[in-house]
Amino acid sequence: MFLFKSIRFPQQYLLIFVYIVHINKLLIYFSYMELSSLLSPINITLAILVIASIFFMRGKVRSDLVAVCALLALVLFGILDTSEALAGFSNPVVIMMIGLFVVGAGIFRTGLAKVISSKILQTAGSNENKLFVLVMLVTACIGAFVSNTGTVAVMMPIIVSMATSANISPRRYLMPLAFASSMGMFTLISTPPNLVINNTLIDAGYKALSFFSFAPIGFVALSVGVVVLFFLSKMLISKNDASSTKKKQGKSLVELAQEYQLQQQSFRIEVRKSSPLLDKTLAELKIATNYNVSISKIVRKTGNSRFRKNLIEEVAGPKSTIQKDDILYCHGNIEDIERFVNENNLYFERVNDKEPFSDFQDSGIAEIFVMPNSKLINRTITDIQFREEYNVNVLGIQRQNEYYMHDITNTKLHSGDALLIQGTWKDLANLDDRQDDLVLVGQPLKEAAKVTLDQKAPIAAIIMLLMVVAMVFEIVPSVIAILLAAVAMVVTGCLRNMEEAYGSINWESVVLIGAMLPMATAFQNTGVDTLISGGLVNKLGALGPYALLAGIYFCTSLLTMFISNTATAVLFAPIAMKAAIGMGVSPYPFLFAVAVAASMCFASPFSTPPNALVMSAGRYTFMDYVKVGLPLQLIMGIIMILVLPLIFPF
Repeated sequence: MFLFKSIRFPQQYLLIFVYIVHINKLLIYFSYMELSSLLSPINITLAILVIASIFFMRGKVRSDLVAVCALLALVLFGILDTSEALAGFSNPVVIMMIGLFVVGAGIFRTGLAKVISSKILQTAGSNENKLFVLVMLVTACIGAFVSNTGTVAVMMPIIVSMATSANISPRRYLMPLAFASSMGMFTLISTPPNLVINNTLIDAGYKALSFFSFAPIGFVALSVGVVVLFFLSKMLISKNDASSTKKKQGKSLVELAQEYQLQQQSFRIEVRKSSPLLDKTLAELKIATNYNVSISKIVRKTGNSRFRKNLIEEVAGPKSTIQKDDILYCHGNIEDIERFVNENNLYFERVNDKEPFSDFQDSGIAEIFVMPNSKLINRTITDIQFREEYNVNVLGIQRQNEYYMHDITNTKLHSGDALLIQGTWKDLANLDDRQDDLVLVGQPLKEAAKVTLDQKAPIAAIIMLLMVVAMVFEIVPSVIAILLAAVAMVVTGCLRNMEEAYGSINWESVVLIGAMLPMATAFQNTGVDTLISGGLVNKLGALGPYALLAGIYFCTSLLTMFISNTATAVLFAPIAMKAAIGMGVSPYPFLFAVAVAASMCFASPFSTPPNALVMSAGRYTFMDYVKVGLPLQLIMGIIMILVLPLIFPF
């Protein structure tokens, strides 16, 4: 203090110094305030949403990875806690999607999809336009009584099968399929937003909606959708689709069977109880040597249950033992087969001429080529011990357009020989790792996926029907009905095993929806929803009911592009109710606008579960939804704003 007192400053300098100190304090304060407002939870949430949307639209990063990164960002910035962030993955919608993928796989695997698609093809023929209209109508009608997610899961394998049968790209049908499931809002239970606005009306003391209150809106929406998508859906087909459908990796089972003429030399032989072959191994019997007949597979009954798989397949080997009632799949000349059957008290029938291997479920056939530097060259099948070495049987050899189907065990292999082999699908696929000696043609596991379990089709149909009934009459919650159906598909053998069930699930779509659902919670936590709704009512309320109706509709539609349609309906239903009451008009058109706008969001793949379900199957990008869905969404919105007050007056 003494030092400062001894130093004399001019008074104006002292005032300037004081002013500078105060100005610096103010600058620091305002900078802090500006930074704080810039990093407010609202701005952070909107920034994360915008950045994620940009990545979605560019399509260079997987959509599920973008969604997970956005979810993690919300957690790291403190917008969501851990339980809120993970809640999306336990949401009933996500669990329903997982179950419906399994149910859809069962429908496809049992050939039920093929049966239904053939009926549609018989009705519409192979005309693309007739098929398109029929697909839209059938899907919308089913969607009126079943959840749109369930409708798409059931119809998707049917549509893919139908398009394949008609040699048409399924891309033109799958996205309209998803859209049509939302347009079929003829009933109160067709979409969750319908139930949301009904509850809002009841809570406010208004009359509840009837089961078919949405029917007029559904007819308008479906009519507009069919007309608009009839033209827009053609944008989804590219020249690459046509060429890709013609490209084949290897040959199909039927093509291989026809090329090697297996249908003329394949027989099913049933072993009777008095046969001398009983309880003996194939090595002991030496059937190939004594009769010139080769056995490729043995099918054996394991029980009489109607619902569990009661047949097992065994690829025939030297240690295979023949038992009573076994079915032997044999190959050879008819004369040799007859001699073998007559001398051993057997019964035989020729395999189906059209599809000789259609009932091969656990095993199949494939083709391999002998490499030029292979150690197999100049060695016979017996010398190589082909069965023991590769765990497959050799049924035939092709050499320079000649086919050797008999006594092939003593034929020396040459470079470039093609071998027709038979074994389990897994063993066939494993040959892809033996490329030093052999080259596997095609992809056996993909061929295995094409083999349908036709005998299980009635069971799959019953399971699907029971699931629909349980959902329509609310016998159990929808998610439980779907999970029961998924489990039933595996237990009854409509799917081969749990591995096939897990493999049928499109995890990209599941993770995408599960990671985006918590965005609605983030909107609520930060007040983004209140910010949007408050500004909407304040600016449009004074312009009249039509302006407010348009604002509510398009804001609901916009928000549904980023969060689930159910969450959007929950957010906007009370806003629409308050706005209508404040203006002294009927709340019905406003609440119907919320339900329609939330249900009919087509410009984003993750706005509704049906949109996400078809994304992978149709190989769609985010921009495909923008090109086709955005124009439809805008046209639908304009028409609904004009039509809703006519059906439900202000």
